Amino acid sequence: MVFGHGFDSRLVHYQGKAIGSAAGGFCSYRVFFIAEEITGRQTMGDYMITSASNPQVKNLVLLGKKAKARKEQGVFLAEGRNMFEEAPEAWIQKVYMSETYFLEEGGVEPFVGFHYEILADSVFKAAAGTQTPQGILTVVRMPQWEFEDVVSADLFQGSPGFLLLESIQDPGNLGTILRTAEGAGINAVIANRMTVDLYNPKTVRATMGSIYRVPFLVAEDFYKVLSQMKEQGIRLYAAHLKGSVPYDREDYTQASAFLIGNEGNGLTKEAAALADIHIKVPMEGKVESLNAAVTAAILMYEMNRQRRG
Repeated sequence: MVFGHGFDSRLVHYQGKAIGSAAGGFCSYRVFFIAEEITGRQTMGDYMITSASNPQVKNLVLLGKKAKARKEQGVFLAEGRNMFEEAPEAWIQKVYMSETYFLEEGGVEPFVGFHYEILADSVFKAAAGTQTPQGILTVVRMPQWEFEDVVSADLFQGSPGFLLLESIQDPGNLGTILRTAEGAGINAVIANRMTVDLYNPKTVRATMGSIYRVPFLVAEDFYKVLSQMKEQGIRLYAAHLKGSVPYDREDYTQASAFLIGNEGNGLTKEAAALADIHIKVPMEGKVESLNAAVTAAILMYEMNRQRRG
């Protein structure tokens, strides 16, 4: 909706707040507010989605709950202003904001140039699926990464570093791992099909924006990918309870990849067998192992330390 001609050159107010300009007879915002002072005494509700039965809202709920729907539509949801601002513009399909966010943050100026809608607060909460919604929900197109491109030495300066995940099940763990991978300078993360969906809303939140910047692949044949990486000279290190070598005794300055297994069961025998060497994080006390995300962080930052010299 765009306002037409015939408005005074003044700020338009809604519930006492200055939220847009009608200067020059044409509003510069594609906006969903209106005030009683405008001819026709329209209301904000005329331009805001107020029903959870709206097809767009139903689809948002579906995208938040079903990996199949996300895959079929090729999009995922990212909640919050930072996630909107960090998303590559070409990836943004549409933006939804709550009525309260619109009023308190001063309108839609940051969203000019994007397709957007405003939702009543109760409707936005239903769409976001969280107890304390952040007021912005962005529909983002999924990036398309290809294995050949991700592991190509031509893309990297020096020796690449990878993280290989087998059947990670906790969304928070996966999101934290991806965020840590960016911080540690990992070139790409590759997972098997049994790993939790990267685009699960909980995972997306946990990445804190790294989902936009770290190449992530799901391998249809995980073991084949491991074999291909070995053929390309990438050394595979398996984090393993029965590892014989402490993780900080190895050299990760060459092309390397860490294998991290399921939180409860670790790596499968097949994956472990493909590793060049099994490493361990030494444990004190009665602790047998660490959280998968913690283990991955220790290994990735050891690689980072060695490469920094």
